[in-house]
Amino acid sequence: MKKVLYATIAALCIVCTGCGNTSQSSGIIKTDVPERPAGQEDMLGFAADPIEEVGVGVVGLGMRGGDAVQRMTFVPGAKVTAVCDVVPERVEASLGYLSGKGITADGYTGYEEAYKELCEDPDVDLVYICTDWKHHVPVALYAMEHGKHVAIEVPSATTLQECWDLVNTSERTRKHCMVLENCCYDFFELSTLAFAQAGLFGDVIHAEGSYHHNLDEFWDAYWNNWRLDFNRLNRGDVYPTHGFGPVCQVLNIHRGDRLKTLVAMDTDSFNGKKHVEKRTGKPCEDFANGDETMTMIRTELGKSILIEHDVMTPRPYDRMYQIVGTDGYAGKYPVEQVLIRPDTAPEGTPDYDNLNAHVPLSRAQVAVLREKYPSPILTPELVQLAKEVGGHGGMDFIMDYRLIYCLNHGLPLDMDVYDLAEWCSIVELSRISMDNGCAPVEVPDFTRGNWNRIKGFSYAFAEE
Repeated sequence: MKKVLYATIAALCIVCTGCGNTSQSSGIIKTDVPERPAGQEDMLGFAADPIEEVGVGVVGLGMRGGDAVQRMTFVPGAKVTAVCDVVPERVEASLGYLSGKGITADGYTGYEEAYKELCEDPDVDLVYICTDWKHHVPVALYAMEHGKHVAIEVPSATTLQECWDLVNTSERTRKHCMVLENCCYDFFELSTLAFAQAGLFGDVIHAEGSYHHNLDEFWDAYWNNWRLDFNRLNRGDVYPTHGFGPVCQVLNIHRGDRLKTLVAMDTDSFNGKKHVEKRTGKPCEDFANGDETMTMIRTELGKSILIEHDVMTPRPYDRMYQIVGTDGYAGKYPVEQVLIRPDTAPEGTPDYDNLNAHVPLSRAQVAVLREKYPSPILTPELVQLAKEVGGHGGMDFIMDYRLIYCLNHGLPLDMDVYDLAEWCSIVELSRISMDNGCAPVEVPDFTRGNWNRIKGFSYAFAEE
């Protein structure tokens, strides 16, 4: 039994995560923050030695991994040196693509732990992990133990124990452990982050994010139906990071503020059971995850976040993404909107005299703000290349480009292991809250007290 939660001295609650039995009298459910092992240091602002050409080994060549192999061939300073999958045909397909571009790489396949050979390959500097969710952490831990940096698809971890294992291993081995959260590189999210950092919204006090994506047409595309099985066996927001990651950056989480308390709620399973019954022909009585989950989080500085998850109902795709400030607002869905108070509009805003506190800015006005307050990442050259290469409109390529750029130049990554742990901890924390009558749960401080040492989220760049 993995012991993750502990009763407070006042015996406010007792939670057994292994069996799911709980008893609680009052108060907040506390989470354990283990002491940092002797000899370890935090990874805040960590920069590894520069790597002139990053040898990339991709593990998992399904929907995400196969595309990643192709994108990496367009990233300056990167070379795919190895690929791995349990399905030999996928390995052959990726090797064939690379060969067609004049790239020679090693292929590992044939058994479930073939990834170990890739992690031991001396030509691999970065292990890029795109497997099913349950293999994310085992591959990452083995890779870091064998001297490799790792980048892990989302959710990179699904339990608190896995989050702590990744944090401790990254700290001990001094290897980067990055969450591959592509939505942090969406053009709108990048622009509104720049607006927020310029103060256009005043003090950002609330944010919302979600993953609303009807997967009716996609369940069978996942190898051995692993994603539907995961939802059947696990309750909670099992896929939080697309909505959560970008708003955490705006709120400077563990860079001046921290996640403090969480409350979660869900519906019963309605469509989930139907999906299982359709595929098995048998009644389904044990589908753990609700069709809709809602998680509310309060920060140390008194700000709030709402995160939702729904992959079961026929609602339009929506990451919700809303930023609410004392002087402004930005939202991406169902249409992109930016609003700022007329009396705080910066000089040069078009139609300044016609600004209305109840009406979003026009496209022309937003375009002027983007020119005046550009994202430091979105250079014209990178935007053009990203749109040509693609990957969810280009944000996948920008994510890969930034990862390799930072490794090439020995810079801190845009997303560190604490981002990974904080964003992914919502999976189990939301379940704990739901299992205990939607009780408040403490969010552990994965930095172990150093959440306020760095002031403000920022991107690192090499000196010209």
